[in-house]
Amino acid sequence: MLSLQEQYDDAMFAFSSGDYAAASAGLKAILAADPEHFEAQLALGMVYCRQGDYAAAIEEGHKAEKMRPQEQLVHTNLSLFYVKAGNKTAAEHHGLQARVASWRGNMAPPPPGGNQPAPSELEIAKAKPEPVKLPTKFPETPWKKKT
Repeated sequence: MLSLQEQYDDAMFAFSSGDYAAASAGLKAILAADPEHFEAQLALGMVYCRQGDYAAAIEEGHKAEKMRPQEQLVHTNLSLFYVKAGNKTAAEHHGLQARVASWRGNMAPPPPGGNQPAPSELEIAKAKPEPVKLPTKFPETPWKKKT
């Protein structure tokens, strides 16, 4: 029997291949085994959205929101679902919630114990500025009096 992670990988492969029926079935099986599987819940909403069933997508999106109410991707997806469904007010609300969630993530306190998180790979890969080279002889200064 496949682990939940392997089932999730298979469902996401089906989703990326455009086989939304298989993706939906796989994600529902995962949620039957583990109703708190956040990634499967989030992905199921997107499957319904791709199928054009925006009411079901919104319903599944709100289930994911109950699991993680301050998750940026939850609100981004809900905003998309509401846009597709034609509800501009709700779409704007969730768009704003996604923005607030992104700010919260940037202002997260450091982990307990005072340890700073390891820099991400992108921070490590930043180009280092070249050292400034000063000329060995400065140009003449015509405004100074010559002695």
